[in-house]
Amino acid sequence: MKRLLGILRNTIEENNLIENGDVIGVGISGGKDSMSLLYELKKYQSFSPIDFKVHALKINIGFEEESANDRLREFCKSIGVELTIEYSDIRTVVFDIKKEKNPCALCANMRRGALATLANRLGIKKIALGHHKDDKIETFFMNMFYSGRLNTFQMKSYLSRSEVTVIRPFYEVEESLIKTFVKKYDIPVIPSNCIVDKETQREEIKDFLSEIYPRFKGSKKSIERAIKNKDQFNLF
Repeated sequence: MKRLLGILRNTIEENNLIENGDVIGVGISGGKDSMSLLYELKKYQSFSPIDFKVHALKINIGFEEESANDRLREFCKSIGVELTIEYSDIRTVVFDIKKEKNPCALCANMRRGALATLANRLGIKKIALGHHKDDKIETFFMNMFYSGRLNTFQMKSYLSRSEVTVIRPFYEVEESLIKTFVKKYDIPVIPSNCIVDKETQREEIKDFLSEIYPRFKGSKKSIERAIKNKDQFNLF
């Protein structure tokens, strides 16, 4: 726990992600990343020099069973965090109305929009998401392969339309560390019921990178350095 908490603390404090008086709406899905982030942010709050509050936010897209929501409620209650669950028609729009062949992008955009709307309604101006270092690299390759762009998400970004700031305190955290943490501390993880789970473009990129990393020693660190290197960026 100390290692994961230490990385989260350094990321927050060195990049001014959280300020006095903030209410942090943590977007949770029930997956390992968001559940670990919620747990660690609450732990950090207990000794942080920053005075802030933590509020869990869950957008139901239409696949979730109520028993899963009950587990989320129990977990949040056990760590002393208020939880708000918002029910939506995202599944219907993405799969029944739009009938998207590659539904993940639209679903993600709609979830972010619903999350920002919920946060605004609750008076929350800062949202924390559980994206980690591996997500950052995978998103970079997804944008390059499927959209022809060199782009990935930022550690901190302001959404002008909703006037909400998004932060990613796990930005420097390896996914393997989260997996170890979840197992060691028995953090509850709720499997996804999405009909395209494990059959997405992200999974294809994960498989691709799992072949690249062992083949080219040190490639993961080099890729991340390239993503962060603003001064040596030479393109057409």
